[in-house]
Amino acid sequence: MVIQHLIGLFSNPTNEWSKIKANSCSATQCLLKHVAFMALIPAVSGYIGTTKVGWSIGASGTHYLHNDSAAIIAVLTYFAMLAGVIGMGYMIQWMSDTYGKKQELGRCIVFAAYVASPLFLIGFMMLYPIMWLNMLIGLPAIAYTVFLLYNGLPIVMEIEKEKGFLFASAIVGLGMVALVAILATSILLWGFGFGPTSVSY
Repeated sequence: MVIQHLIGLFSNPTNEWSKIKANSCSATQCLLKHVAFMALIPAVSGYIGTTKVGWSIGASGTHYLHNDSAAIIAVLTYFAMLAGVIGMGYMIQWMSDTYGKKQELGRCIVFAAYVASPLFLIGFMMLYPIMWLNMLIGLPAIAYTVFLLYNGLPIVMEIEKEKGFLFASAIVGLGMVALVAILATSILLWGFGFGPTSVSY
């Protein structure tokens, strides 16, 4: 069922959102069936790419992460993905009351999980960690994620399109704030010596 929904979100998203809304799924079921599996893609791909393939910056040779550092980053990435979807689900539920249609937490987390599907799938690009290539592939995936949000929110949350647009815009704004906070925290941690350890060849 999850694979069918994923295919449908890329082939006929409007119709697929209606099917997703019709399926009753608790928050725990959605996390176990969808998010727990999908979050492995960027975590495992990043581990393999940074320890086995490596990346190059100019003529400085090929850089690799130590296995221990890469493993820690992979675990943190995995749980950050889970926390991100859960947190977004809670925010959507909290905001749904503001827009006149209070929803169950399970439906909100299901929606957040499927909206994030393109971001999970582009995790495969971490198998080959080249900055420009990742950016080239990543930008369309981010754009499609935003499209899924605006397209699906009125359907799944059962509100008018005008309210759905405002609702989705508010979610994008909150997501941007969360992203900036995560980046700032990462920079601070690196500054205090918690960054990964790499080697060059």
